[in-house]
Amino acid sequence: MLDNIIALVAPHHCCGCDKIGSLLCDNCKYNITSEQRMSCMVCNKPTMTGWVCEKCVVPYDKLWVVGERKGVLQRLIGLYKFERAKSAYKSLGDLLLDVLPQLPADTVIVPVPTTPGRIRERGYDHMLLIAKYFAKKRGLKCAQVLGRRSNTKQRQASAKQRAVQAEKAFCIDCPINYDARYLIIDDIMTTGSTIKYAVKALKDAGANQVWVAIIARQVNK
Repeated sequence: MLDNIIALVAPHHCCGCDKIGSLLCDNCKYNITSEQRMSCMVCNKPTMTGWVCEKCVVPYDKLWVVGERKGVLQRLIGLYKFERAKSAYKSLGDLLLDVLPQLPADTVIVPVPTTPGRIRERGYDHMLLIAKYFAKKRGLKCAQVLGRRSNTKQRQASAKQRAVQAEKAFCIDCPINYDARYLIIDDIMTTGSTIKYAVKALKDAGANQVWVAIIARQVNK
């Protein structure tokens, strides 16, 4: 309700073209989802049909990515995470809706858990909002299956530090349905450590199929 009132008084401008009305207009959203250049998330080599090449091994069973962390997509995520543009969860959720195919009815949407400190800073759990929005639009269940064992922040940490932190970061907060598919949703994949150990936690608990959806991948030049 508050977001709607604020939008009337001070309407949003599109991150891409500055059009008044929303943080991401339909044209700029189309530009993001239609200009995907697939390359392996592990070795960064170009691929033709997916985000992992035939030579690289990953712990998850399927992967979808909206785009690279740059330009309009980077600005939108930055506003959402660091400038309290809460309503951006709908725009980011819509990007996932456009990129992901129809999923089985037993798919459980699982947000990567946010540290309590970050939730207090922003005033909301940014990944939970996106996960709930996506699940509602698709008629799927959203569950906070993953919990945090620590409050360590990974922003500005080195790749080695991220791996050490992520390895001990996750626990399982509710029973696993062995017959369900679990789709983990996260905003940014940098080194892949967070997703690796989030998937491991689910599989160690007995999940048979764990899929991953990422909004933006960090490409290191």
